[in-house]
Amino acid sequence: MKLLDAALTMAITEGVDVFDGDFAGWCAHNRISRATAYRHKKRIQEQGRWTPRSHRPATCPHHTPPEVEAEIVRLRRTLGPDNGADTIGYHLARLARDQHWDREGRTVPCRATIHKILRRHRLVIDAPRKRPRSSWRRFAYARPRDCYQIDATTVRLADGAAAVVFEVLDDCTRTLLAQVAADAETAAGAITAIEAAFTEFGVPAIVLSDNGAAFTSRFTKGGISRFTRHVTAAGARLIHSSPYHPQTCGKVERHHRTFKRWLADRPAPATIAQLQDLCDRYRRFYNTERRHSVWNMPPLQAWHAAPVLGGPEHLPIQHDATVSSVPVSPKGVIRVGWSSVSVGAHRAGQKVTVLRDGDHIVVYDRTGSVLGHLHLDAGKRYQGQLRPAA
Repeated sequence: MKLLDAALTMAITEGVDVFDGDFAGWCAHNRISRATAYRHKKRIQEQGRWTPRSHRPATCPHHTPPEVEAEIVRLRRTLGPDNGADTIGYHLARLARDQHWDREGRTVPCRATIHKILRRHRLVIDAPRKRPRSSWRRFAYARPRDCYQIDATTVRLADGAAAVVFEVLDDCTRTLLAQVAADAETAAGAITAIEAAFTEFGVPAIVLSDNGAAFTSRFTKGGISRFTRHVTAAGARLIHSSPYHPQTCGKVERHHRTFKRWLADRPAPATIAQLQDLCDRYRRFYNTERRHSVWNMPPLQAWHAAPVLGGPEHLPIQHDATVSSVPVSPKGVIRVGWSSVSVGAHRAGQKVTVLRDGDHIVVYDRTGSVLGHLHLDAGKRYQGQLRPAA
């Protein structure tokens, strides 16, 4: 078609007769209709030459208004890089309610549209090789106060010195229950953090921690650690993650990154007291303003919306796993459903905590240490000894 249009342009602008006096014959030879030829001829006469035209429609009723697009960009830059299309959509919906966008005929774009706008402004980096969310298997307790996760993360002060921040997170709602800044990861700091969570939000059924020296008794000769004694005295059961397996405390581990990204946008604190002030500001923002993707609302709002809370008097509930307190028989055997598992005769008369996920069990002692794990064989009644945790 471009060659034909070039021929028409030459014929009209330079007076060359490409039709040889037979316009209908020329159209038939070039396999175009006379109407098309006349339409292009008129276009060349009006413009002086033939140029391609855009196929874009003159109007697009569903196009995102410029002011909404500008608001999306503003929210992204205000909220920070850790807030994607879902979070921006949540804040945009709140703004729409406050400003009554429905009266102005404006609507909140969908998640895909917001993401396209962010890409157009180069505010997101595509990660096509990232594992899709549809492949994740969520492992969470069903009620607030079923389980608290505690961990410490290292933060640098303005002079480069290292400090730590203890964080206590509710497993179900992701509410940040406590943040305590300290000079080092010690039992005293861990106790201060967990006690702050107990005081403000109540004692949970389970406290989950890693195997750091602040939480375990591995450096306490022949005794139980201070942190373990404090947790168990309050009525909660302590569980430690498997060694070298940080995914067990994955929620609080992932939260460290969110906190540090927020901290990176602010001047580095010079002292532990200034770091604690930043922690207090962040905890208010995270709990009451920042939308969490699991609940599509701030964590504290999800906590208050829960119909019932867990606690030491109730065994924790999980959607895909069970937690139970099981007595050890005089022969050192426990019963898990139909199966029997040996935990050792030296534990006769004790009670152990069993976390069962499908056919896999993990057994913990009274201090929260992992005794071992086992995949249950449905065809056997006696399963044998536990496998070592690591």
